[in-house]
Amino acid sequence: MKFEGKVVWVTGAGQGIGYEICRQFAHEGAIVALNDLQPLLARQAADTINAETATQSVIAWPGDVADPLQVFSMAEAIESRLGKIDILVANAGITIFGEFLNFTAADFDRLVGVNLRGTYFCAQAAALAMIRHHIRGSIILMSSVTGVQAHRNLSAYGMTKAAIRMLARSLAMELGPYHITVNALGPGATITERTESEGASFTEGWKLVAPNRNIASVADIAAAALFLSSGEARHITGETLMIDGGWTIHSPLPGDNYTI
Repeated sequence: MKFEGKVVWVTGAGQGIGYEICRQFAHEGAIVALNDLQPLLARQAADTINAETATQSVIAWPGDVADPLQVFSMAEAIESRLGKIDILVANAGITIFGEFLNFTAADFDRLVGVNLRGTYFCAQAAALAMIRHHIRGSIILMSSVTGVQAHRNLSAYGMTKAAIRMLARSLAMELGPYHITVNALGPGATITERTESEGASFTEGWKLVAPNRNIASVADIAAAALFLSSGEARHITGETLMIDGGWTIHSPLPGDNYTI
């Protein structure tokens, strides 16, 4: 029960990577504030994990991270009800594909609103709560391989994920004196509810271009989040941990007829 007594706030956690992060924290004894934009999805996710762990350790916390007023209201409510915030995993993010020459201002603003504004102010709200309670806290941000390597039709999305890598470095400097570590995760191709809908070709295609001939599961990403939030990682800060089976070493795409 490595995180017993810890309060963890995870955003964008109704399904996929965020859900599995909540699930693993709950299994390790944490009290988890599970945020999602969709109230029903948040409640269903929390209920499922609670049933699995035979506890009431996961609490659904709906809200839109793109709205700073909702972010600070959420953080204050979590702090008031649970007493503190030890760990934030700012996982909430959206992907919008589009050619640069045709990309709309509306799509750009939504991407930046969720991926950057949401991440930035969730981190700020959590850090302020940690400082108030003298918590040696941990903040985990969610970047991506697309923040390292360019992808066609993902110029805006990749820009946000590259910015999150720099945000982790900047916040590590500013929050270090308060004993708060800040790191980012950089997932590569990962099997989630969304990618499973693309069929076996998604999994097999990405396996072929990864040096380890594998594709990430949500459990792989969650395990990295728990490690960086743990005492074992107390001297790691400002880093982005790539979880991509080595893909960013060479970065071919499925269908490029590239073999290792």
